[in-house]
Amino acid sequence: MAQEIFDKVNHLLVEIKTASPKSLEEIEAFRIKYLGSKNILKSLFGEIRNIANDRKKEFGQLVNSVKQTAEAKFQSLQEQLEDTQENTELHSLDLTASAEPLEIGTRHPVSIIMNKIVETCSRIGFTVAEGREIEDDWHNFTALNTPEDHPARDMQDTYYLLNDPEHLLRTHTSSVQVRTMMQQKPPIRSIFPGRVYRNETISARAHCQFHQVEGLYIDENVSFADLKQTIEYFAKEIFGHQTKIRLRPSFFPFTEPSAEIDISCFICEGEGCNVCKYTTWVEIGGCGMVDPAVLDNCGIDSQKYTGFAFGMGVERIAMLKYRINDIRLLFENDIRFLKQFTAAF
Repeated sequence: MAQEIFDKVNHLLVEIKTASPKSLEEIEAFRIKYLGSKNILKSLFGEIRNIANDRKKEFGQLVNSVKQTAEAKFQSLQEQLEDTQENTELHSLDLTASAEPLEIGTRHPVSIIMNKIVETCSRIGFTVAEGREIEDDWHNFTALNTPEDHPARDMQDTYYLLNDPEHLLRTHTSSVQVRTMMQQKPPIRSIFPGRVYRNETISARAHCQFHQVEGLYIDENVSFADLKQTIEYFAKEIFGHQTKIRLRPSFFPFTEPSAEIDISCFICEGEGCNVCKYTTWVEIGGCGMVDPAVLDNCGIDSQKYTGFAFGMGVERIAMLKYRINDIRLLFENDIRFLKQFTAAF
Protein backbone atom coordinates (compact mmCIF):
# COMPACT_ATOMS: atom_id res chain seq x y z
CA MET A 1 0.00 0.00 0.00
CA ALA A 2 2.90 2.34 0.76
CA GLN A 3 4.18 1.91 -2.79
CA GLU A 4 0.77 2.82 -4.19
CA ILE A 5 0.90 6.07 -2.19
CA PHE A 6 4.37 6.82 -3.54
CA ASP A 7 3.15 6.09 -7.09
CA LYS A 8 0.17 8.42 -6.56
CA VAL A 9 2.44 11.27 -5.44
CA ASN A 10 4.83 10.73 -8.37
CA HIS A 11 1.90 10.71 -10.79
CA LEU A 12 0.70 13.97 -9.25
CA LEU A 13 4.16 15.47 -9.72
CA VAL A 14 4.16 14.56 -13.43
CA GLU A 15 0.62 15.94 -13.77
CA ILE A 16 1.72 19.30 -12.34
CA LYS A 17 4.80 19.52 -14.55
CA THR A 18 2.86 18.75 -17.75
CA ALA A 19 -0.14 20.95 -16.96
CA SER A 20 -0.64 23.72 -19.55
CA PRO A 21 -3.54 26.01 -18.64
CA LYS A 22 -3.87 28.96 -21.05
CA SER A 23 -6.61 31.24 -19.92
CA LEU A 24 -6.94 33.18 -16.68
CA GLU A 25 -9.78 30.84 -15.61
CA GLU A 26 -7.70 27.71 -16.22
CA ILE A 27 -4.74 29.10 -14.27
CA GLU A 28 -7.03 29.97 -11.36
CA ALA A 29 -8.43 26.40 -11.42
CA PHE A 30 -4.84 25.08 -11.29
CA ARG A 31 -4.13 27.23 -8.24
CA ILE A 32 -7.24 26.07 -6.40
CA LYS A 33 -6.54 22.38 -7.12
CA TYR A 34 -2.90 22.34 -6.05
CA LEU A 35 -2.44 25.39 -3.79
CA GLY A 36 -5.89 26.33 -2.50
CA SER A 37 -7.16 26.00 1.06
CA LYS A 38 -8.59 22.54 0.22
CA ASN A 39 -5.90 21.48 -2.25
CA ILE A 40 -5.21 17.88 -3.18
CA LEU A 41 -1.80 17.85 -1.46
CA LYS A 42 -3.34 18.08 2.01
CA SER A 43 -4.86 14.63 1.69
CA LEU A 44 -1.42 13.23 0.78
CA PHE A 45 0.08 14.50 4.01
CA GLY A 46 -2.58 12.45 5.83
CA GLU A 47 -1.23 9.30 4.20
CA ILE A 48 2.05 9.58 6.10
CA ARG A 49 0.62 7.32 8.86
CA ASN A 50 0.49 4.48 6.32
CA ILE A 51 4.17 4.84 5.47
CA ALA A 52 6.87 2.79 7.22
CA ASN A 53 9.00 4.75 9.62
CA ASP A 54 12.15 4.26 7.56
CA ARG A 55 10.44 5.88 4.51
CA LYS A 56 8.51 8.68 6.20
CA LYS A 57 11.33 11.16 5.61
CA GLU A 58 11.50 10.22 1.94
CA PHE A 59 7.72 10.57 1.64
CA GLY A 60 7.70 14.01 3.34
CA GLN A 61 10.43 15.28 1.00
CA LEU A 62 8.51 14.00 -2.03
CA VAL A 63 5.27 15.69 -0.98
CA ASN A 64 7.14 18.98 -0.29
CA SER A 65 8.73 18.67 -3.74
CA VAL A 66 5.25 18.37 -5.27
CA LYS A 67 4.09 21.50 -3.42
CA GLN A 68 7.16 23.50 -4.46
CA THR A 69 6.74 22.37 -8.08
CA ALA A 70 3.10 23.48 -8.01
CA GLU A 71 4.04 26.91 -6.62
CA ALA A 72 6.80 27.36 -9.22
CA LYS A 73 4.47 26.24 -12.00
CA PHE A 74 1.76 28.67 -10.90
CA GLN A 75 4.27 31.55 -10.77
CA SER A 76 5.51 30.70 -14.26
CA LEU A 77 1.97 30.55 -15.64
CA GLN A 78 1.16 33.97 -14.17
CA GLU A 79 4.26 35.57 -15.72
CA GLN A 80 3.49 34.05 -19.11
CA LEU A 81 -0.06 35.39 -18.97
CA GLU A 82 1.13 38.91 -18.03
CA ASP A 83 3.64 38.91 -20.90
CA THR A 84 0.90 37.87 -23.32
CA GLN A 85 -1.41 40.62 -22.09
CA GLU A 86 1.35 43.26 -22.36
CA ASN A 87 2.16 42.20 -25.92
CA THR A 88 -1.51 42.37 -26.85
CA GLU A 89 -1.88 45.83 -25.35
CA LEU A 90 1.34 47.01 -27.03
CA HIS A 91 0.18 45.87 -30.46
CA SER A 92 -3.15 47.61 -29.97
CA LEU A 93 -1.54 50.82 -28.67
CA ASP A 94 -1.52 53.82 -31.03
CA LEU A 95 1.92 55.32 -30.40
CA THR A 96 0.99 58.41 -32.45
CA ALA A 97 -1.92 59.32 -30.19
CA SER A 98 -1.54 62.28 -27.86
CA ALA A 99 -1.17 61.61 -24.16
CA GLU A 100 -4.02 64.01 -23.53
CA PRO A 101 -6.88 65.11 -25.78
CA LEU A 102 -6.04 68.30 -27.66
CA GLU A 103 -8.61 71.03 -27.91
CA ILE A 104 -9.08 72.65 -31.29
CA GLY A 105 -7.58 76.12 -31.05
CA THR A 106 -8.55 79.36 -32.73
CA ARG A 107 -6.73 82.14 -34.46
CA HIS A 108 -6.17 85.30 -32.50
CA PRO A 109 -8.31 88.23 -33.71
CA VAL A 110 -5.13 90.24 -34.37
CA SER A 111 -3.81 87.42 -36.57
CA ILE A 112 -7.12 87.22 -38.41
CA ILE A 113 -7.07 90.94 -39.23
CA MET A 114 -3.35 90.93 -40.06
CA ASN A 115 -3.80 88.08 -42.53
CA LYS A 116 -6.82 89.79 -44.06
CA ILE A 117 -4.85 93.03 -44.58
CA VAL A 118 -1.91 91.17 -46.15
CA GLU A 119 -4.24 89.24 -48.45
CA THR A 120 -6.11 92.39 -49.47
CA CYS A 121 -2.97 94.36 -50.28
CA SER A 122 -1.35 91.42 -52.06
CA ARG A 123 -4.20 91.44 -54.59
CA ILE A 124 -3.13 94.88 -55.82
CA GLY A 125 0.57 94.11 -56.07
CA PHE A 126 1.97 94.85 -52.61
CA THR A 127 4.70 92.53 -51.38
CA VAL A 128 5.37 91.87 -47.68
CA ALA A 129 8.55 92.97 -45.90
CA GLU A 130 9.43 92.50 -42.24
CA GLY A 131 12.29 93.86 -40.16
CA ARG A 132 13.96 94.01 -36.77
CA GLU A 133 12.08 95.06 -33.63
CA ILE A 134 15.22 96.49 -32.02
CA GLU A 135 16.15 99.43 -34.21
CA ASP A 136 18.69 102.25 -34.18
CA ASP A 137 17.71 105.89 -33.76
CA TRP A 138 18.56 106.88 -37.33
CA HIS A 139 16.28 104.35 -39.05
CA ASN A 140 13.46 104.83 -36.54
CA PHE A 141 13.48 108.64 -36.34
CA THR A 142 16.16 110.69 -38.10
CA ALA A 143 15.81 109.20 -41.58
CA LEU A 144 12.06 109.84 -41.32
CA ASN A 145 12.57 113.59 -41.02
CA THR A 146 12.37 113.48 -37.20
CA PRO A 147 15.71 114.69 -35.80
CA GLU A 148 16.56 114.47 -32.12
CA ASP A 149 15.08 117.86 -31.21
CA HIS A 150 11.84 117.38 -33.21
CA PRO A 151 8.69 117.75 -31.05
CA ALA A 152 7.02 114.87 -32.91
CA ARG A 153 9.26 112.48 -30.98
CA ASP A 154 7.20 113.18 -27.88
CA MET A 155 4.23 111.47 -29.56
CA GLN A 156 6.29 108.31 -29.93
CA ASP A 157 8.01 108.09 -26.56
CA THR A 158 9.67 104.70 -26.62
CA TYR A 159 11.92 102.23 -24.82
CA TYR A 160 15.67 102.78 -25.23
CA LEU A 161 18.22 100.10 -24.35
CA LEU A 162 19.90 100.91 -21.04
CA ASN A 163 23.40 99.87 -22.14
CA ASP A 164 23.05 101.24 -25.70
CA PRO A 165 20.96 104.45 -25.91
CA GLU A 166 21.38 104.58 -29.69
CA HIS A 167 19.13 101.52 -30.00
CA LEU A 168 15.48 101.22 -29.06
CA LEU A 169 12.33 99.16 -29.48
CA ARG A 170 10.84 100.46 -32.72
CA THR A 171 7.83 102.73 -32.41
CA HIS A 172 6.48 101.98 -35.89
CA THR A 173 7.25 99.74 -38.85
CA SER A 174 8.30 102.84 -40.80
CA SER A 175 11.87 101.83 -39.99
CA VAL A 176 11.37 98.85 -42.30
CA GLN A 177 10.24 101.30 -44.99
CA VAL A 178 13.55 103.14 -44.59
CA ARG A 179 15.61 99.97 -44.91
CA THR A 180 13.57 98.87 -47.93
CA MET A 181 14.09 102.20 -49.69
CA MET A 182 17.82 102.03 -49.00
CA GLN A 183 18.13 98.48 -50.32
CA GLN A 184 15.79 98.58 -53.33
CA LYS A 185 15.41 100.84 -56.31
CA PRO A 186 11.95 102.11 -57.32
CA PRO A 187 9.38 101.03 -58.16
CA ILE A 188 8.66 99.88 -54.59
CA ARG A 189 5.26 98.58 -53.55
CA SER A 190 5.32 96.85 -50.14
CA ILE A 191 3.48 96.54 -46.86
CA PHE A 192 5.21 96.22 -43.52
CA PRO A 193 3.39 94.29 -40.77
CA GLY A 194 4.85 93.82 -37.30
CA ARG A 195 4.87 94.53 -33.60
CA VAL A 196 5.81 97.95 -32.27
CA TYR A 197 6.35 99.49 -28.82
CA ARG A 198 5.56 102.80 -27.17
CA ASN A 199 5.82 104.04 -23.60
CA GLU A 200 2.09 104.16 -23.04
CA THR A 201 0.09 103.80 -19.84
CA ILE A 202 -1.87 100.58 -20.31
CA SER A 203 -5.61 101.16 -20.36
CA ALA A 204 -8.71 99.97 -22.19
CA ARG A 205 -7.69 102.06 -25.24
CA ALA A 206 -3.87 101.92 -25.18
CA HIS A 207 -1.09 99.39 -24.67
CA CYS A 208 2.70 99.51 -24.54
CA GLN A 209 2.90 97.05 -27.44
CA PHE A 210 0.67 96.62 -30.45
CA HIS A 211 0.79 95.67 -34.14
CA GLN A 212 0.98 97.89 -37.19
CA VAL A 213 0.68 97.45 -40.92
CA GLU A 214 2.19 100.19 -43.04
CA GLY A 215 2.22 100.48 -46.81
CA LEU A 216 4.59 102.22 -49.23
CA TYR A 217 4.39 102.86 -52.97
CA ILE A 218 7.18 104.73 -54.78
CA ASP A 219 7.43 105.20 -58.53
CA GLU A 220 7.40 107.92 -61.13
CA ASN A 221 4.29 110.10 -61.22
CA VAL A 222 2.64 108.65 -58.10
CA SER A 223 -0.06 111.08 -56.97
CA PHE A 224 -2.39 111.73 -54.06
CA ALA A 225 -5.19 110.39 -56.26
CA ASP A 226 -3.39 107.00 -56.31
CA LEU A 227 -3.24 107.09 -52.52
CA LYS A 228 -6.94 107.88 -52.20
CA GLN A 229 -7.93 105.09 -54.58
CA THR A 230 -5.77 102.58 -52.68
CA ILE A 231 -7.24 103.59 -49.31
CA GLU A 232 -10.78 103.39 -50.68
CA TYR A 233 -10.18 99.90 -52.08
CA PHE A 234 -8.64 98.80 -48.77
CA ALA A 235 -11.54 100.14 -46.67
CA LYS A 236 -14.19 98.47 -48.81
CA GLU A 237 -12.40 95.10 -48.72
CA ILE A 238 -11.90 95.14 -44.95
CA PHE A 239 -15.12 96.77 -43.73
CA GLY A 240 -17.58 96.13 -46.57
CA HIS A 241 -18.30 97.57 -49.98
CA GLN A 242 -20.75 100.12 -48.59
CA THR A 243 -17.90 101.81 -46.69
CA LYS A 244 -16.99 105.41 -47.52
CA ILE A 245 -13.70 107.12 -46.69
CA ARG A 246 -12.73 110.61 -45.60
CA LEU A 247 -9.18 111.96 -45.67
CA ARG A 248 -8.84 114.60 -42.99
CA PRO A 249 -5.80 116.97 -43.08
CA SER A 250 -3.18 116.17 -40.43
CA PHE A 251 0.57 116.27 -39.79
CA PHE A 252 3.25 113.58 -39.88
CA PRO A 253 6.96 114.47 -40.15
CA PHE A 254 7.59 111.90 -42.87
CA THR A 255 4.69 112.74 -45.23
CA GLU A 256 3.56 115.98 -46.87
CA PRO A 257 0.69 116.48 -47.37
CA SER A 258 -0.65 114.19 -44.62
CA ALA A 259 -4.11 112.99 -43.68
CA GLU A 260 -5.98 110.94 -41.11
CA ILE A 261 -8.04 108.10 -42.58
CA ASP A 262 -11.69 107.99 -41.50
CA ILE A 263 -14.30 105.48 -42.60
CA SER A 264 -18.06 105.71 -42.40
CA CYS A 265 -19.27 103.95 -39.26
CA PHE A 266 -20.31 100.44 -40.29
CA ILE A 267 -21.88 99.82 -36.88
CA CYS A 268 -24.57 102.50 -36.87
CA GLU A 269 -24.55 103.01 -40.67
CA GLY A 270 -24.72 106.80 -40.35
CA GLU A 271 -27.24 106.96 -37.52
CA GLY A 272 -24.68 107.87 -34.85
CA CYS A 273 -23.47 105.67 -31.97
CA ASN A 274 -20.98 105.51 -29.10
CA VAL A 275 -18.30 104.01 -31.35
CA CYS A 276 -18.27 106.94 -33.80
CA LYS A 277 -19.15 109.40 -31.01
CA TYR A 278 -22.21 110.35 -33.05
CA THR A 279 -20.10 111.82 -35.85
CA THR A 280 -20.81 108.88 -38.23
CA TRP A 281 -17.03 108.64 -38.90
CA VAL A 282 -14.35 106.38 -37.33
CA GLU A 283 -10.59 106.94 -37.60
CA ILE A 284 -8.55 103.88 -38.66
CA GLY A 285 -5.09 105.25 -39.54
CA GLY A 286 -2.94 107.86 -41.22
CA CYS A 287 -1.47 108.44 -44.67
CA GLY A 288 0.24 110.95 -46.93
CA MET A 289 2.70 111.57 -49.73
CA VAL A 290 6.26 110.64 -48.78
CA ASP A 291 8.20 113.76 -47.85
CA PRO A 292 10.97 114.48 -50.42
CA ALA A 293 13.47 114.78 -47.55
CA VAL A 294 12.75 111.15 -46.60
CA LEU A 295 13.36 110.02 -50.19
CA ASP A 296 16.66 111.90 -50.27
CA ASN A 297 17.72 110.46 -46.89
CA CYS A 298 17.20 106.98 -48.29
CA GLY A 299 19.11 107.62 -51.53
CA ILE A 300 16.08 108.00 -53.82
CA ASP A 301 15.96 110.94 -56.25
CA SER A 302 13.03 113.06 -55.04
CA GLN A 303 13.09 115.01 -58.33
CA LYS A 304 12.29 111.85 -60.26
CA TYR A 305 10.20 109.75 -57.89
CA THR A 306 7.19 110.36 -55.69
CA GLY A 307 5.31 108.02 -53.41
CA PHE A 308 2.68 107.58 -50.77
CA ALA A 309 2.58 105.80 -47.43
CA PHE A 310 -0.16 104.71 -45.07
CA GLY A 311 -0.33 102.97 -41.74
CA MET A 312 -2.76 101.67 -39.13
CA GLY A 313 -2.91 99.77 -35.87
CA VAL A 314 -4.12 96.20 -36.30
CA GLU A 315 -5.60 96.07 -32.78
CA ARG A 316 -7.67 99.16 -33.53
CA ILE A 317 -9.19 97.56 -36.62
CA ALA A 318 -9.76 94.28 -34.77
CA MET A 319 -11.54 96.12 -31.97
CA LEU A 320 -13.76 97.91 -34.47
CA LYS A 321 -14.41 94.83 -36.57
CA TYR A 322 -15.30 92.56 -33.63
CA ARG A 323 -16.61 95.31 -31.29
CA ILE A 324 -14.03 94.62 -28.58
CA ASN A 325 -14.18 97.35 -25.94
CA ASP A 326 -10.86 96.75 -24.15
CA ILE A 327 -7.48 96.34 -25.89
CA ARG A 328 -6.10 94.46 -22.87
CA LEU A 329 -8.29 91.47 -23.77
CA LEU A 330 -6.13 90.96 -26.87
CA PHE A 331 -3.03 90.33 -24.72
CA GLU A 332 -4.45 88.25 -21.86
CA ASN A 333 -4.48 84.93 -23.77
CA ASP A 334 -7.78 83.96 -22.16
CA ILE A 335 -9.12 80.94 -24.06
CA ARG A 336 -12.69 81.89 -23.14
CA PHE A 337 -12.23 85.16 -25.02
CA LEU A 338 -10.38 83.64 -27.99
CA LYS A 339 -12.96 80.89 -28.54
CA GLN A 340 -15.40 83.53 -29.71
CA PHE A 341 -13.42 83.86 -32.93
CA THR A 342 -13.55 80.18 -33.96
CA ALA A 343 -15.86 80.93 -36.86
CA ALA A 344 -13.96 84.03 -37.91
CA PHE A 345 -11.73 82.28 -40.44
